Formats: sequence, structure tokens, C-alpha cells
Amino acid sequence: MIKDWYTDDNYSHGFLVPLIAGYFLFERREELKKTLVLPWAPGLFLIIAGIIQLTIGWLATEYFTMRSSLVVIIAGMVLYFFGKGVFKKALLPVLYLILMVPIPYIIYDAIAFPLKLFVTKVSVVFLKTIGIVVLREGNIIMFPATTLEVADACSGIRSLLSLIALAVAYAFIINVSPLKRWIIILSAIPIAVLTNAIRVIGTGILAQYLGARAAEGFFHEFAGLAVFAIAMVMLMGFGVVVKKWK
Repeated sequence: MIKDWYTDDNYSHGFLVPLIAGYFLFERREELKKTLVLPWAPGLFLIIAGIIQLTIGWLATEYFTMRSSLVVIIAGMVLYFFGKGVFKKALLPVLYLILMVPIPYIIYDAIAFPLKLFVTKVSVVFLKTIGIVVLREGNIIMFPATTLEVADACSGIRSLLSLIALAVAYAFIINVSPLKRWIIILSAIPIAVLTNAIRVIGTGILAQYLGARAAEGFFHEFAGLAVFAIAMVMLMGFGVVVKKWK
């Protein structure tokens, strides 16, 4: 998993997830000190279930099943060694760890492809509105002098995966009601799509007036970082607004 976090930009947020989970656990340290430790024997069955899950995933060479078994085993160990009281206090940190596991590529592709088409459509409509001559063929944007492809990185899926992980953490850190937490977490979806549409539109405008090279290389990498920074600001701003709702 660590190798995937390092080599695949879609899952680089995985390095932060265990740290954030640790922070959640640290925040509950006073409650945990006051919680009676009563080892719960049935927790052993959850550990065994996790080991079976790991074995099945290994036999089927299915990485998500194998990797997510780690979370199941950790949950079982907390129950078995510390009891239900401690488990309830540690439930959020333990469940948050699931966000560090890369999703199956069949699900990734099922999300990324429609997102690419949607972002492409929105971008082309905007570019036409401001007077740029452009045609669309699937996720390909054609200008008079050049052609651009809206790849997975520009679809919003990369920002979406990272933004959801951070949105969950943010929603719990600012301490709002469960309904407001869900609103903040779900807001990551339109924010990721909107900001990546802005990225594609900006790339299209540069390609139209300055040529394809102006939209590649440094600008492309910088735009990705800038878009995610904008998405984070929008998420935090929206969270502040939601927190003030009555």
C-alpha cells in the first residue's frame, strides 16, 4: 500500500490517513483513560474474520480485500484486548483507516470515465460561451490549432479521493451535527468536479491563444496543485458556512 501511495498520485493522501486517525485517537485520550478496560472474547471472531478475508483476497489476488482486512483485524484486536467501551471511543479512528486503502480499479474506472465526460462537456460549453471555437468528441477537446485530452487526472477523481478523506477529517474536527457532517463530506464531490472543470477551461484557453505547449509541462503540474489548493479553501469555507447554519 505504501508503494502505491508513493507511486500513484491518486492515493498519495494515504500517507496522511494514519496520522489523522492517530490525531482522532489522541483527541479522545482523556475519555479513553476513564474507560474501563474489559477484554471481550467475541472480538476474536472479528480477528479471525479479518484473517479469512486476507486469505480470500490473497487467493483471488484482490488487493482491496487483502488491504482492507487490516482494518477489520485492528477493529477485532481493539475489541478482544480492550473491550466494547474502548472500541466505541476508538471507532472513528479505526474506521477512518479504510480511506487509506486504494479502491478497486473497477470502481475507479466506473467513477473516472463519467466524470471525464461531464467535466469535458461543462468545459466545452463554457469555452463556446466565451467565443472560443471548439468541438468535443468524448473526452477529446478539439481546437482549430490543437487537440486536448481530458485524462483521469483532470476528471476530478484524483481530487475527489483526497478531498473526501480530508472532508471527513474536517467535518469531525470542527465538531458539527451528524447532518452537517454529511453535508460537508458530500460537498467534496461538486467542489472536486467544479475545480477540475476550471482547470480544463484554463488549459483550453492557454492552448487556444498560446499553443499546446503552454498548457503542458510546468503549467499542467502547477495547475493540479493550484486546483487542489482552491478546492481545500472552498471546502473549508463551506464548512464554516455550514457550521453557522441554525
